[in-house]
Amino acid sequence: MSNRPELKAPPEIFYDAEEARKYTSSSRIIEIQAQLSERALELLALPDDRVPRLLLDIGCGSGLSGETLSENGHQWIGLDISPSMLDIALEREAEGDLLLGDMGQGLGFRPGVIDGAISISAVQWLCNADKSSHEPRLRLKAFFGSLYRILARGARAVFQVYPETVAQRELILGSAMRAGFAGGVVVDYPHSSKKRKEFLVLTCGPPSIRSEVPKGKVEAMESCSDDESSEDEENQTVCNSDRHRPRKKQKINKKKGKGREWVLKKKEQMRRKGNAVPPDTKYTARKRKARF
Repeated sequence: MSNRPELKAPPEIFYDAEEARKYTSSSRIIEIQAQLSERALELLALPDDRVPRLLLDIGCGSGLSGETLSENGHQWIGLDISPSMLDIALEREAEGDLLLGDMGQGLGFRPGVIDGAISISAVQWLCNADKSSHEPRLRLKAFFGSLYRILARGARAVFQVYPETVAQRELILGSAMRAGFAGGVVVDYPHSSKKRKEFLVLTCGPPSIRSEVPKGKVEAMESCSDDESSEDEENQTVCNSDRHRPRKKQKINKKKGKGREWVLKKKEQMRRKGNAVPPDTKYTARKRKARF
């Protein structure tokens, strides 16, 4: 069975009192939440004028991500569907205002009052129909449409997400674009199976310089790694060792055929990125005979 919590039960049921307390007492989860929240706040690109902003933490849980917002001097409102998670946040004396609500039913704030929004590992829950009345496309439409209304023009929203499939990623991004947002997906450490993280960075308002998608983080010399090919379509970087190869040697390498091992390696890279790839068989990379 998948270890994804959104596939086990609805959030208000999965995060019961026991699970909420276990989640908040894990030092590993606390550290990861702090790192992801810092990165989301960085991608918000708020003006560096030391003026506190009113931010919305969607799927705030027990207030772990809100602590990062408070430490950076901002005021925040937390929204979550799990009463048990919010009870833990109250016990921990979270500094933000806490609201119990379902983001899939829309956000009930006055237009233009929110200076920015973040969400850590929550938006992908909207892609599941936990009830017979749930339609993922309509819930995403209600969420992004209401978020667009309550954000100040030019404000950003940053969502760290774990889409299960490419179709889910496209569904979330497409819903945001149809609501009027500009932006796209930022991928940190795209070639690492453990450190890879996806952030949906959206700007409220028409496309502008501010709405350009920031670049994701990469590790040093990542493009020269033995585990990843420098011919990757998303990162066409020439390694230093390639720049200084003799011209004659480069021509010889270009003439070499791409055998089964190369094909299997490329297919595995595509699978790690979440792309649909045909299964490996005995016919993979086998050359066809000329019969004409």
